[in-house]
Amino acid sequence: MAIPTPEPKIFACSQSQVLAEKIANDFGMPLGNVITSHYSDGEFQPSFEESVRGSRVFIIGSTFPNSDNLMEMLLMIDAAKRASARHVTAVLPYFGWARQDRKDKPRVPIAAKLVAKMLETAGATRIITMDLHADQIQGFFEKPVDHLFASTVFLPYLRSLNLENLTIASPDMGGSKRAYAYSKFLESDVVICYKQREKANVISHMELIGDVTGKNVVLVDDMVDTAGTLTKAADVMMERGALSVRAICTHAILSGNAYEKIENSKLEELIVTDSIPLKQESKKIRVLTCSKLVADVMIRVNTNRSISSKFLM
Repeated sequence: MAIPTPEPKIFACSQSQVLAEKIANDFGMPLGNVITSHYSDGEFQPSFEESVRGSRVFIIGSTFPNSDNLMEMLLMIDAAKRASARHVTAVLPYFGWARQDRKDKPRVPIAAKLVAKMLETAGATRIITMDLHADQIQGFFEKPVDHLFASTVFLPYLRSLNLENLTIASPDMGGSKRAYAYSKFLESDVVICYKQREKANVISHMELIGDVTGKNVVLVDDMVDTAGTLTKAADVMMERGALSVRAICTHAILSGNAYEKIENSKLEELIVTDSIPLKQESKKIRVLTCSKLVADVMIRVNTNRSISSKFLM
């Protein structure tokens, strides 16, 4: 007699509780019960309060700073593995430390690879993530990686705006591939910003490659941290004759005085996903949920179906 396969189970890391609830609802099942105990020195211990033996376990959690968020994900993966889960899928809407994907100067770590190895060592058998800072980070894993693109979320919204003379822009040379992909799909022009930095998160000079006169510009990037690049780019483009400047960024890190910069900038709108919860509200920031995209991919992974239909470009 065939032994029935246990149904999948979905659990949330504490930092992504709200997003995980949306994903579980779109998946069609409740979140599993997990309790985290805290010691007085800051150490913590997650505990699954239900059996996961033989199940495919999905653990949802973005690993944005501080490092406790990554540690919580690792501990939950390890707990699921030791509780005899059949598969452990780490769902990381935002994959932290991705900007450290190479040695850009002597004696520095390649943190993205280290994090990849830590996730695998903890027991992850599959990774689902979205808009990695560098596509080649997938190669740091020996396990399957489903790399999703927030364009599936953003493109329908951009089309709904019905912007005339639309131009897609990249805030730096490294994002030109992403900008060209959007422009091809939307049949629009492309401009590129060339920037020079004094140090990390500090721009000393910016130039614009292309014409934005009389155009409605949409800047495209994978993340917004201090918002220095986006707000500087918006100022330059408005000075060069743009009609409006919007920005779409998958991951809203928004550290330091980023919210203040955005409020005082010439950006008309910043459109982000909920891969990272916002620290505060802003009239200029619009949040589009990625929950349906992630849930659909989880369903397909669970039923061993292709996910290629979830990519719009």
